[in-house]
Amino acid sequence: MDQIVDIIVNSFFPMLKAGIAFTVPLTLVSFFLGLLLALLTALARISGIKLLDAIARFYVWVVRGTPLLVQLFIIFYGLPSIGITIGPLPSAIIGFTLSVGAYNSEIIRAAILSISKGQWEAAYSIGMSYPQALKRIILPQATRVSVPPLANSFISLVKDTSLAATITVTEMFRVAQQITATTYEPLVLYCLAGFIYLIFSTVLSNAQGQMEKRLDRYVTG
Repeated sequence: MDQIVDIIVNSFFPMLKAGIAFTVPLTLVSFFLGLLLALLTALARISGIKLLDAIARFYVWVVRGTPLLVQLFIIFYGLPSIGITIGPLPSAIIGFTLSVGAYNSEIIRAAILSISKGQWEAAYSIGMSYPQALKRIILPQATRVSVPPLANSFISLVKDTSLAATITVTEMFRVAQQITATTYEPLVLYCLAGFIYLIFSTVLSNAQGQMEKRLDRYVTG
């Protein structure tokens, strides 16, 4: 029992450090880039331009229809066979960005389409162009609608980053694997990793709740 306690005590901070140093930045960068890609994809879907719509649909279909783990393996292990070598961390960022972009594009598209046509017509009636109406009228309203599902997507991404361990990124779960290889206590260490992920998710869930309350006050006010 004392040995297990020692393992937990000695492993907690290295794993937490890896979470802060790799898991959190990986999540933030991938989510930010993914949101930009999601917005572009959503705009392509509603643009009315058949070519752009077809490209966006194909991208979403492929990414949503294949496991994220397979996508990471293709990027990191598969591409070198055709002469394209990408490091572990950039591979993870690319994989997670593509995934976030595909899934969140549907959230953003639905949010934009939920805004009544009257809002567009009102913007055009005062001389706004399509980009101006989108930027000043439509997107601010769509943001309020999309915040809850996007926040849920962000929390899910925090947990999904554990897959980066499979392509040797030394994020939190990878550190747990490395410690397990020397201590031979997989149950203890993987439970500890799960506990740290739970802490991250709980903090983010509370932050999401506070954000939604602030938005509600802004809208009602």
